Amino acid sequence: MARTTGTEHDPFEEASIPTLLMCLAQITGEDHWLQEPYLPRRDTNLFHDETGGLPSAVQDEVRNAARQVLQDIANNSRSIPHDIDIERFNRMMNVCVAEDVAPEYAPMLLEELGFVNRDVHWSTPAVSPNGFKVLIIGAGFAGICAAIKLQALGIPYVVVEKNSDIGGTWFDNNYPDAGVDTPNHFYSYSFAPNTKWKHYFSKRSDIWQYAQDVAEKFNIISHIRFSTEVTTMKWNVESQTWTTTITNSAQTKDEEFSAVITAVGQLNRPNLAPARGIENFNGDWFHSAHWNHSVDLSGKRVAVIGTGASAMQFMPTLAATAGDVTIFQRSPQWVRPNNDYHRTVSENTMWLLENMPFYAQWYRFGLFWRFGDGLLRTLRRDPEWQFPERSMNRHNDRHREQLTEHLLQELEGRTDLIDKCLPDYPPYGKRILVDNNWYSTLRRDNVHLVTSAVDHLTNTGIIDADGDKHDFDVIILATGFQAGNLLSPIDIRGVSGTPLREVWGVDDPRAYLGITVPDYPNMFVLVGPNTFVAHGGSIIYQAECEMRYVTDCIRHMVENGISSVEVKQDVHDEYNKRVDAEHDQLVWSHSGLHSWYRNSKGRVFSPMPWRFVDYWQMTHDFNESEYTATVKRDAS
Repeated sequence: MARTTGTEHDPFEEASIPTLLMCLAQITGEDHWLQEPYLPRRDTNLFHDETGGLPSAVQDEVRNAARQVLQDIANNSRSIPHDIDIERFNRMMNVCVAEDVAPEYAPMLLEELGFVNRDVHWSTPAVSPNGFKVLIIGAGFAGICAAIKLQALGIPYVVVEKNSDIGGTWFDNNYPDAGVDTPNHFYSYSFAPNTKWKHYFSKRSDIWQYAQDVAEKFNIISHIRFSTEVTTMKWNVESQTWTTTITNSAQTKDEEFSAVITAVGQLNRPNLAPARGIENFNGDWFHSAHWNHSVDLSGKRVAVIGTGASAMQFMPTLAATAGDVTIFQRSPQWVRPNNDYHRTVSENTMWLLENMPFYAQWYRFGLFWRFGDGLLRTLRRDPEWQFPERSMNRHNDRHREQLTEHLLQELEGRTDLIDKCLPDYPPYGKRILVDNNWYSTLRRDNVHLVTSAVDHLTNTGIIDADGDKHDFDVIILATGFQAGNLLSPIDIRGVSGTPLREVWGVDDPRAYLGITVPDYPNMFVLVGPNTFVAHGGSIIYQAECEMRYVTDCIRHMVENGISSVEVKQDVHDEYNKRVDAEHDQLVWSHSGLHSWYRNSKGRVFSPMPWRFVDYWQMTHDFNESEYTATVKRDAS
């Protein structure tokens, strides 16, 4: 307890007061911590004001009380409570963020913060999987989650991963300055919190290491077949199993599985379409997802096609290295300032997360609320709003004003860049990008922004839509991914024998809850259609919700002697009608907007239109009435 003595190394001097207040209220059970003069003031920052807007004297009182409570625990004169009343928990949430948090959030957040176990359990300890075996495709964050949850139930499984190691997108994307745009203390598994993040927004190496640590902690590495791919999946009506063809450099063989979980995500196949004729280019070229570190960019003339999240992250490093950089922009992006983006997490904060009971949980809650559902309501169309072409409602218009003010401040005196960089669509129509010194990079003398589209590539460079020729030594494609062409590398054939790629086409995937598809029994899609989190938040949360649903389904099948479940067509269709109707009211369907969230017909296929709490409720429990279930032939 030497670090709680009030010296310059005292961790409590750096503590978040709203977070400490929740710790005190939960540990002591005393209600006065939830009343004046301790009530934090509301603020709209993405990272809350750590003082809570409270006077210094009140802050000191909270810190001193927290020191004493921790000392009492160390002296065994106070115990740490394990139960929490749901009504009091809801009151605490309201106080913590100084705004109304609807009671419906309480059950979900009790799970998310680890106060209630989220996992599915057998109805009786004697239940056996009875030969039920699952194939998981992909060892990224979703696949790791799937493996851990199946292992907890004792269900045999195999993970097939095309790469030589785990991590998925965090293995592939190792371009300079690659990192998250969601805070790490939220971008992590609820069941495996990390109190040792070095940054609030970590870079790729730390995120990959976290995935590695979790996989090793839960002992799933031995179940993963690396550098291995699934090429075909065919439903065997007789055996009620999936016959899968699995291949690697050593062999190709067929294997039978009771169920298949695809965990390949939406952002795994680079989109080369905007670079027509790239094969003609005589210089070096590569996609940002497959960065070629052997190419020396020093002093080179480099073209960057695309201005999305990847380009925004690697551009400062590239511009400082290359001789000359030309960026080809299809449409400008809204860019959000964030003073914490490059900030490191102090040892004192790490100590609090590790040692102060409930500090990590309540800190995560604050991030969950501010980076999640709190934003979604501002992205809905107001039919009475007088400026529908530029924003969705008055709140969204206020976001526009704030983001425009940041742009004008950063590009002051550069009207040429202001004209090119100011979007004409509502904020959050595309995922807001965090400013990684983007505007200051554009101001560099060796950086040029071209707003004419790329028409095609030649052996020496690029011809733009205006017919202008640009010669380069190196071309970097920051052109995103084939998000709509989900699962297409695998020939998947269900009950009818129809290939899934024909059902979905190249850009119109649909699934019930984003998870199950009619005609394809016992196939579960993680991070599937309309589950991408575009309004903020963490895709890891989606994967956990989906695996709760999948494991509950498998539990139900095993316990009831069911060999297969197939979502009913009308259930699937009605759900997707609701998805489309909801999206019609949200920013991603705005008429002045074109993005990878939408397919060639304008349908929004990628983002989730629901609040996190809605999706949690939808996926929490498997409902057999929505499925056609087939009972095992030998079942009594």
